[in-house]
Amino acid sequence: MDNILPFLKDLTENNDRDWFKAHKKEYDKSRKSFVELVDKVIVGLSSFEPQVAGLTSKAAVFRIYRDVRFSNDKRPYKTHYGAFLAENGRKSTKAGYYFHIAPGECFLGGGLYRPSAEQLKKVRAQIDYNAQSLRDIVAADNFKSVYGDMQGEQLKTAPRDFSKDHPDIDLLRFKDFLGTHQFSEAVLNDNPVDYIVERFEALKPFVDYFNDALMFEDEEPKVNF
Repeated sequence: MDNILPFLKDLTENNDRDWFKAHKKEYDKSRKSFVELVDKVIVGLSSFEPQVAGLTSKAAVFRIYRDVRFSNDKRPYKTHYGAFLAENGRKSTKAGYYFHIAPGECFLGGGLYRPSAEQLKKVRAQIDYNAQSLRDIVAADNFKSVYGDMQGEQLKTAPRDFSKDHPDIDLLRFKDFLGTHQFSEAVLNDNPVDYIVERFEALKPFVDYFNDALMFEDEEPKVNF
């Protein structure tokens, strides 16, 4: 693991194609180390998360190349490594688990990020029907001690079809449903696999709540009136 952050730090200071081409071997070695880490985390995670059984690091790891076509920032490379662990990996539309390594910004977490309008409708119906389960999950000691409060972008007012006086409006305003945990770079030199997997296990009930909501394809959860 000791070659991941040094390469990313150098890339942060030299984010151009000529430098990258000249240091392609260092990139290959650091990416291999990250992929090996992802493979080990998948094995640990699959012991309690069936949706990642059979997942490969190739499907989970994000490319380092940035899409600059519609961006004012023309730097060609990301300066971090990231992987999304869920059914179908980084292309998944389900709730899942993510970890991210960058100089000065290492974190892990997961949940449901940027759901489609249809997915968000299903999640809000689930909250309307059973908000207490979500409240219990995020109030549990194993979630609270690692992730603190649920995070994510929120509406400033009530979503359509819900009253601003709804008893669960604080949850219904969310547009993303995330748990995030920052960790020290020193973790990478200790036992990162166990560290990451243990904290993902604390996130599983949270991930399950949203995937349960998304499983309703032909009908949504019943809503209390």
